[in-house]
Amino acid sequence: MRFKPTARTSVFTESVIREMTRLSQVHGAINLAQGYPDFPAPDFVKKAAIDAISDDVNQYAITWGAFRLRKALAQKYEKNYGFELDPDTHLTVTCGATEAMMAVMLAFIEPGDEVIIFEPYYENYIPDAAMSGATVKFVTLNSPDFSFDPLELREAFSSKTKAIIVNTPNNPSGKVFTHEELKIIADLCLEYDCLAITDEIYEHIIFDSHEHVSLASLPGMFERTVIISGISKTFSVTGWRIGYVLAAQEISAAVRKVHDYLTVGAPAPLQEAAAFAIEQGESYYPSLIEMYQKKRDFLLLALREAGFECHTPEGAYYIMANFTAHNFQGTDIDFSHHLIRDYGIAPVPGSSFYSGNNGNHFIRFTFSKSDDTLAEAAKRLARL
Repeated sequence: MRFKPTARTSVFTESVIREMTRLSQVHGAINLAQGYPDFPAPDFVKKAAIDAISDDVNQYAITWGAFRLRKALAQKYEKNYGFELDPDTHLTVTCGATEAMMAVMLAFIEPGDEVIIFEPYYENYIPDAAMSGATVKFVTLNSPDFSFDPLELREAFSSKTKAIIVNTPNNPSGKVFTHEELKIIADLCLEYDCLAITDEIYEHIIFDSHEHVSLASLPGMFERTVIISGISKTFSVTGWRIGYVLAAQEISAAVRKVHDYLTVGAPAPLQEAAAFAIEQGESYYPSLIEMYQKKRDFLLLALREAGFECHTPEGAYYIMANFTAHNFQGTDIDFSHHLIRDYGIAPVPGSSFYSGNNGNHFIRFTFSKSDDTLAEAAKRLARL
């Protein structure tokens, strides 16, 4: 056929997560698949957006982001991580963290370059790698605690390694990488002259005694690390699509060129609201953690009582549940469809987060839902 799709798009399918959302709508199931809140965003954030629109902040912002937002981010990162940042050269605002990752990959990855990805991984990383022409090397985060083998990681590096993607807190496993683990990664990046791309979108959703450490804060790493994050998860505004890239000036300049022609810029009034939200963040983050830790504990208990084996998430808002004890005759995809169709609960098949068969006994649930939604989900899970 004349209009045959390109080879680079043949290695991935449509989003399995969003497919589960559509199936949940067809069957009237509770959507514990897609990671977005079904409860309102904070009032102070919504009011800031309304005020910005009313004040006619409705035209293009500067391509790499409104200055107020970049300044707020620079101050936040100086306070939390000790980075000395120039808002004009180190920060780029994007249309969500999704665009940020694609812009970074297109800016730095050449066809044939190797990119290391930990699995289970967020599903977008694979299409990003494919569209930039990368060859992916996978390193497994081993259950039940999703730790990695340092030797396996070392063996993944080679003279062709251009970048490694580190997502902490991790989606889908809930793992928070420790300082010691990040030191192992940093040493290898320095040894192989490798770029580190860190997805830190869940940095403020972290539980118990765990601590979020940014890889860029380790010695020698700021100059070779690209931090990707955004406000979607922290402030419950996944539809706003406000993300950002933080990197050294030379890296930022390359990312900005790609970003400019991908999307031009993120929505101007929502950037103003995002700046206000971040300016108020220090007083907000503790309540965010408290809210999500209660939701985590509630859904964990319901899943375990329903026969699932689950590692306690250290951060983010997902639970990887092992369904082996149910003696289900079929794949993780079959089991997910079974839950949607017969029990009215939509998860995500675990295999969508793995390159091989390691995820076939997992399904993923999100607890980014209202207490009422989680309570109804617990009732339906109890029928199992």
